[in-house]
Amino acid sequence: MKEIISKVRNTVVPSKSLEASKKKIADLAFILVKDELKKIPEVIDLEFGGSFAKGTWLSKNADVDIFIKFKKETSEEKFVEISRKIGFASMKKYNPYVRYSEHPYVEAKIKDTKINVVPCYDVKLGNWKSAADRSPFHTTHMKKVLSLKMRNEVRLLKTFLQSVGIYGAEMAKQGFSGYVCEVLILNFGSFENVVKSIAKIKENQNIGKTSTKFETPITIIDPIDSKRNLAAAISEENIGKFILNCRAFQIKPSLKYFKAKKSIVSKSNTENVLVVKFDFKIRSPDIIWGQIKRANNSLKTQLEIGGFKVLRSSSYTDEKKEAYLLFLLESPIIPKKYSKIGPEFFREDDCRSFISKNISKTELMWINSDRKIVSLEKRKNSEAVKFLSQFLKNNLQTGIPKGLQSDFKKGFKVFLGTKNLTKSIKEVSKDLISTDDTIFHFN
Repeated sequence: MKEIISKVRNTVVPSKSLEASKKKIADLAFILVKDELKKIPEVIDLEFGGSFAKGTWLSKNADVDIFIKFKKETSEEKFVEISRKIGFASMKKYNPYVRYSEHPYVEAKIKDTKINVVPCYDVKLGNWKSAADRSPFHTTHMKKVLSLKMRNEVRLLKTFLQSVGIYGAEMAKQGFSGYVCEVLILNFGSFENVVKSIAKIKENQNIGKTSTKFETPITIIDPIDSKRNLAAAISEENIGKFILNCRAFQIKPSLKYFKAKKSIVSKSNTENVLVVKFDFKIRSPDIIWGQIKRANNSLKTQLEIGGFKVLRSSSYTDEKKEAYLLFLLESPIIPKKYSKIGPEFFREDDCRSFISKNISKTELMWINSDRKIVSLEKRKNSEAVKFLSQFLKNNLQTGIPKGLQSDFKKGFKVFLGTKNLTKSIKEVSKDLISTDDTIFHFN
C-alpha cells in the first residue's frame, strides 16, 4: 500500500508554475470583488476560503472561494441583495450566474478556474446566522492544524474519492466535500490511516467528539461545531461505497483506485430501465437538482404502489434544458392480476370495510391460511411505460414537486432504456446496470 500511495502522492501535488498561475487568477478575482465593496457599509471584510486558502486544492478542479463578510446586524434581504450585486458586478466580464446553498451566491469562471463569491456574516464562533458563517472558521482552523504533509494527504484522499465517483458535496453528487476530507485526515493523520480506519468502521461510529446523537450510518463531527454532523449531507450509498473501496484497496492496493473507475455492465438489463424525460425552464443547478431528486423519489413510490419493483433509481440534468428520471425495474411488465391482502376475519369492522370497498372489482375473494381476507384484482396497467404515462397525465400534483409541474405540463416522455439515448444518458443508465469493478471484484 505504501508504494502505491507514494507513487500517487507525486502526482497530486500541484507544480510551482500551476500554483503561481492559480494565485494570479485568485488575486485578480479578489481585487475585482474588493473594488466593488467601496461605499457599502454593510460589508466589513473580505477573505479567501475553501481549499485554495487551505492549500488542499487539486490541480484539475481547484475552485477559488471569496467570502464577503457582512455585519451581523444586516437584514437577510440586504444580505442576499447586496452580495448578488457585488458578485455580478465584480465578475461581469466572466459570465456570472447564481448558485444556491442556504443562500444564493455568485459563481463565474476565469480561464479554467471557478470563482465563488459567497456571503457570510461576521459572527463569533457558534453564533451562526447562515450556513456559510462557519467557513471562515474552517479555513482558520485547518490552516492552523494541518501540516504541509497532511495537506498533501488530503489531496490523496480527494483523488481517491474522485476516482471512485463519490467526491463532491453538491446536490447532484451528495458525496464527500473537500472539508470532510480535511476533517478525516485531521482525525486519522494520513490517507493510509483513513483507509485502514474506514475499512473496519462500525455502524453509528463517531469520528470526532460530540455529546449529540445522530441517526446516520457513521458520524463525522465538524471540529469547530460539535453539534454538526458532516456525514448527514452524504448519501448512504456513497458512505457504503467509501467503506467498500477502503476495504478493497487495503486488501489489494492498486493504482486503479486513483483512476477513472471501470464498471461491468449488465447489458441484458437495459430493457428494464424506465426513463422519464422532460424539458425545464432554466434555473439554478442546485434548485433543479433538488427538484428532480424529489420527483425521482416520488415516482419511485408511485411505481411501487402500482406493483412495479424499483431496484435502483437515478436522475440527470444537463442543467440547461433537459432532465431525466431513471428507474431500474425488476421487470417493466408485471402480471395483469394481483392479490390484495385484507384484515384478519376477527376484525369485524375492518372486514366489512374491506369487503364493501373491493367486492365490485374483485374477481375472487377468499380467506387465506393467515386468517386474512384476500381479493384477486385486475391491474389497470401492467406495463410500466403505460402505467407511468397515465399516472403523470392524471396525477401530476401527486407525483411531481410543485416547482416542476409547469414544466411537465408542457410535455414529457416515458420510455424504456432500449430507445436511442444521448451519450450522457447512456452513462447514467449504464451506472444503474453496472457492477463497480473496484469493490465487488477484488478477491
